[in-house]
Amino acid sequence: MALNQLTLSLQFARFDGVAEHRAALPRHAAARFIRHALAADAEITVRIVGAQEGQALNRDYRQKDYATNVLTFDYAQEPVVVADLVLCAPVVEREAREQNKPLREYYAHLLVHGTLHAQGWDHETSPEDADEMEAYETAIMQELGFADPYAA
Repeated sequence: MALNQLTLSLQFARFDGVAEHRAALPRHAAARFIRHALAADAEITVRIVGAQEGQALNRDYRQKDYATNVLTFDYAQEPVVVADLVLCAPVVEREAREQNKPLREYYAHLLVHGTLHAQGWDHETSPEDADEMEAYETAIMQELGFADPYAA
């Protein structure tokens, strides 16, 4: 299977426990996860942040005053996907632990999820769109060698 081209910038902010997150998400792994979710060539920046930065971004751009797992800032979908994906490390770590998933696997799911959002997929528009997006995420995750992220 031929994968689309990706120009990736992977950034880690300064926060407690950053070394664990760097180890769980090396650049080659992040690139692999994102490329499997791309339908076109892309230029994507992935930034792993602490709780304070995650909360500020979610508050300022979504008017929700809490840190969330992943934020997608999509700037263009054609001819090249251009986006920033911001993942909040403490939220990702907590949710991975709650779901009994390895940190790398949960990062893979959130990068796939965010990359789909960057290409126009939206699970909040209707139950049918949510089902379609979840099915596609599951297929991509299984292609990457992971389990269905939505399985109970």
